[in-house]
Amino acid sequence: MKRRNFFKTAALGGGTLAFAPLSSCVQSTTKKEPSINYADFELNELTIVQLQEKMSSGALTSAEITQKYLDRIELINKSGPELRAVIEVNPEALAIAKQLDAERKSGNIRGSLHGIPVLIKDNIDTGDRMQTTAGSLAMVGSPAPDDAVIIRKLREAGAVLLGKTNLSEWANFRSTKSSSGWSGRGGQVRNPFSLDRSPCGSSSGTGAAVSANLCAIGIGTETDGSIVCPSGINGIVGIKPTLGLWNGDGIIPISHSQDTAGPMARTVADAAAMLGLLAEKNQDYSQFLDAGGLKNARIGIASDFFGFNAEVEKLMAAAIQKMKDSGAIIIDNLKFETIEEWYKMERKVLYSEFKADLNAYLKTRSGLKVKSLTDLIEFNKQNADTELKWFGQEIFEEAEQTKGLDDPEYIQALARAKELSQKGIENLMDQHQLDALIAPTNGPTWTIDWVNGDHFGGGSSEPAAISGYPSITVPAGYIAGLPVGISFFGRAWSEPTLIKLAYAFEQATKHRKAPGFLSSIVV
Repeated sequence: MKRRNFFKTAALGGGTLAFAPLSSCVQSTTKKEPSINYADFELNELTIVQLQEKMSSGALTSAEITQKYLDRIELINKSGPELRAVIEVNPEALAIAKQLDAERKSGNIRGSLHGIPVLIKDNIDTGDRMQTTAGSLAMVGSPAPDDAVIIRKLREAGAVLLGKTNLSEWANFRSTKSSSGWSGRGGQVRNPFSLDRSPCGSSSGTGAAVSANLCAIGIGTETDGSIVCPSGINGIVGIKPTLGLWNGDGIIPISHSQDTAGPMARTVADAAAMLGLLAEKNQDYSQFLDAGGLKNARIGIASDFFGFNAEVEKLMAAAIQKMKDSGAIIIDNLKFETIEEWYKMERKVLYSEFKADLNAYLKTRSGLKVKSLTDLIEFNKQNADTELKWFGQEIFEEAEQTKGLDDPEYIQALARAKELSQKGIENLMDQHQLDALIAPTNGPTWTIDWVNGDHFGGGSSEPAAISGYPSITVPAGYIAGLPVGISFFGRAWSEPTLIKLAYAFEQATKHRKAPGFLSSIVV
């Protein structure tokens, strides 16, 4: 998750956290080009449908596609740009692909993901030879005993589990001063648009890998911002589903009242395809991919999340104008009256649930060095040269002091956070008869800084995250070559409407482009 969301040190709408260093970059930039064109890749930007066409025609097999992605991971992940987006490749990936090729040859095609290589975040259990560690060296040892529910469904759908992606260690829930995308096990994930800049987090590796074409599609997880921020900052599409749309069993937790996994893809269509196949009740979201979906749509501007960066304002103005040109009705200047209280309640909820949920999860694992949050804190102290090299574990230590899920303060905070956030969204939508709310997903990314940690700018993940409601981010343009996303969010279970609107915006703008793996952007 993004720690910014509940450790705010600046006022909403005009925070000074943002981009003092970046504001000058917007004025004048010199790009340092790579010596090799890493965007020169046979499968570059291919969609699930296009890959299926190649397999159906016999142009490529799943095994050949899988091998091409494995070769690309080898080229870009640890050599070349050293993206470090993939923490581990699946030693069984080619065998899985060959089995799926045999099924296809015999006439058994399981669905739209049959033979499609997928990368998943390294906090999602796989009952195979791969580790599930949340990026922590404390969790290295014995693999998880079983697949998470969504991984079982992914296998049943015929996907090829290509590997695990690196992440902000412990899903960015260890320190207030961490560097997004850094883990003790995997090192630092880098942004493929500019390698000296942050990929955001905590689904950093999935965001960077999908953007860099290391896989066809990926899975991230979110507590507050961890799908949408790395999607926006890496120039891809991300869907944070309604809480409960995807089953959360088998995922290393932060908070059972906010955690969810979700798809991260280069197109809305690909994200929607995976969203439906892994839903608790399989759903076909492709029927909502309507290029004319913005016509007569009533869209509200969530102004609490604007005003942090002048260049972002220009991109948002252009996005809003494009929606108007496409027939949308825009309702401006909508505010959440109690949003500051949400943040205060969220912090209490997350700390309490993290301790309880993590301790419960660790009981499902055997052969590890740690069996509780207490053990984990001590492990990090004993291995400070690797785990605490750049930042501490003050979130762990504060969570350890919480009193459990029977604590009246926790119970009250949870009820209040849900009530205020859900009513905040629903009241605005009822009052103005809205189909969705919109806000910038992110500002342009910041330079990686292990000494001082992240310096986030703006974002808008909080309403959907705290309420448990859905959100979709789509590329909205670029500032100094760095991607910025726009988020569509709304009521619980409104994924069909959000997909329709996001797809129509995507088709009207077509902002997505492959990254250039620049070494830096320099004034």
